Amino acid sequence: MSEYIIINVLNSLLILTSLAIILVKSPRRAVYLYGVQALVLVAILATLAYATGAEGLYTWSVTAFITKVILVPVIILFALKKIASLKTDETKGDVPSVLPRKARQRERPLLSLLVVVIVVVCFWVVSGITLPTALEVKPALAVSLALFFIGITCIISQRSIIKQIFGFCLMENGSHISLALLAPEAPMLVEIGVATDAVLVVVVMAVIAMRVYRQLGTLDSDEITELKG
Repeated sequence: MSEYIIINVLNSLLILTSLAIILVKSPRRAVYLYGVQALVLVAILATLAYATGAEGLYTWSVTAFITKVILVPVIILFALKKIASLKTDETKGDVPSVLPRKARQRERPLLSLLVVVIVVVCFWVVSGITLPTALEVKPALAVSLALFFIGITCIISQRSIIKQIFGFCLMENGSHISLALLAPEAPMLVEIGVATDAVLVVVVMAVIAMRVYRQLGTLDSDEITELKG
């Protein structure tokens, strides 16, 4: 079906936006890139709803639009604005990656290569799945699985607490797509709950980031050594 071809193509955009979110230096640009990825996710949910006739997915897509395209970026932008108001001339600028200084010039190709490896491995794993509900969406399922591990990569490779929030968001998007692909007829309450959980978590993480910066003057997770127990 042409709808599943569209779904698989849209899922490839999730990988590209995820890689861009990890590699981009500015957290503000990462917010905009995440908004683009969220729009792609909404399009996937709506297309899957049309392909499967699962009306609940239409509600899920609307909820995802409100929470992921609008609320999550607004929350993070608000946190960045508050943090910027606390910055001094000495503390301005983005937090570097966790890689050593000598390896920072190689950070982008290394992370890009890692993402490629993750995608290839996920396609290999999914190729062995024989579930009837997953036969037509195997590429999309592989991408959703890869998206989860790319989110983990973002959390590990980034020292900025704000960028680590995006790692969680990528993991959560991967979980969304996997559930939608494998269980399009899931109860509406489950779908809405999954679509709104990101907002609560992002609010909590954004508040923590603001309080950490207010107390310690840094968003560098490696420099936060005063937090104990």
